[in-house]
Amino acid sequence: MSKTQSIYLLAFISFFCHGMAIAQTYDDPKIKEKAGAIHAAALSLDTHGDLPTYAIGRPDFDISEEHDVKTTRSQIDFPRMKKGGLDAMFYAVYLGQGQRTPEGNALAKEKALKLFDLIHEAVNKHPDMAGLATTPEDAYRLKDEGKLAIFIGIENGWAIGKDLSLLKTYYDLGARYMTLSHTTNNDICDSSTDPKGAEHHGLSDFGKQVVAEMNRLGMMVDISHTSDETFYDAIKYSKAPIIASHSSARALYNHPRNMDDDMIKTLAKHGGVIQMNMLSGYLKDGNPKRAAAMKALREKYPNNANLTDSEKEIRRKAMEEINKKYPEELATLQMVADHIDHIAKLVGTDHIGIGADLDGGGGVIGMYDVSKMGNVTYELVKRGYSEEDIKKIWSGNLFRVMKEVEQVAQSLQAQ
Repeated sequence: MSKTQSIYLLAFISFFCHGMAIAQTYDDPKIKEKAGAIHAAALSLDTHGDLPTYAIGRPDFDISEEHDVKTTRSQIDFPRMKKGGLDAMFYAVYLGQGQRTPEGNALAKEKALKLFDLIHEAVNKHPDMAGLATTPEDAYRLKDEGKLAIFIGIENGWAIGKDLSLLKTYYDLGARYMTLSHTTNNDICDSSTDPKGAEHHGLSDFGKQVVAEMNRLGMMVDISHTSDETFYDAIKYSKAPIIASHSSARALYNHPRNMDDDMIKTLAKHGGVIQMNMLSGYLKDGNPKRAAAMKALREKYPNNANLTDSEKEIRRKAMEEINKKYPEELATLQMVADHIDHIAKLVGTDHIGIGADLDGGGGVIGMYDVSKMGNVTYELVKRGYSEEDIKKIWSGNLFRVMKEVEQVAQSLQAQ
């Protein structure tokens, strides 16, 4: 989930003000040695990073250079991916929901194509460091070559408006999943957080066509951000397993963005996977005064995508003032691992992955940018997870789904 630049400021403040006091250390020699060996052997994959949104308004941002999170608030670049042993990442073509009109949909397409261009340009400009990946085999090949694998996912089905053919356009540009909605309802389905409540009570008729076309193309259906009714409809109508690219367990933190136990069991029964989110607002309670201030700001500026440049600047300054007055304390990596533990006990380790939501509001104490991805493996080793389980969590489970989705597509295309 992408947010304003100020979100990164609040995370930075919280991390450095509160982190040292409560953070778990990750330097036990025995665990570190074992975790380091497993992390190097695994193909580590994060299924949701918002680097494109961070970089789109910063033409001077160089992804090939290492950036300091303390000064830039950037959480992702190629050198830090290498430093953290993160082999692969889905870069998100993210669109905040805008107007559902012909003009609004045309703008969504325009914005989406610009983000695709940014990703392709970043990869093409540095072929010695990274390559575009569309299959698990691409990722393994690139790892063997000492390069990073960059996948693409679309966040928010508004990117296609009401034009089903755009799915093929985006697939050809490399997109291998699409999150059906974002924070409000669209023409495909209901969101889990639209203040107006349900509009379609799940997938719309158009949404059912979208799922069918995604199945035909071989694009994973992503239900992060969607309503519970949408989730069950996606399970019902998809002929292939579905994913939650960046979500958490509602049993541990009761937020509508998270998945309850029945949903997780149903997802697992149908072969899907839930990728662990690391956005504090979906992991722990925040300051109630901050929540009230944020609610007032959202009511004043309900749709950031439709604001003028001057309104965006006013909103940005208001956001900075909220961050200074009511800083948010970050969740911890231990909290994230608690969600992994809960889901592992519920359905086993075959249905869990990592989708940290960095550069989009994510990042926790102990894993605040990609350079600290090795701490995830450390925490799992510390909790007794086997090397086999850790490799599945890092990429094996998601890659299994990708292959099954592709097999379904081949079957449908052959009919």
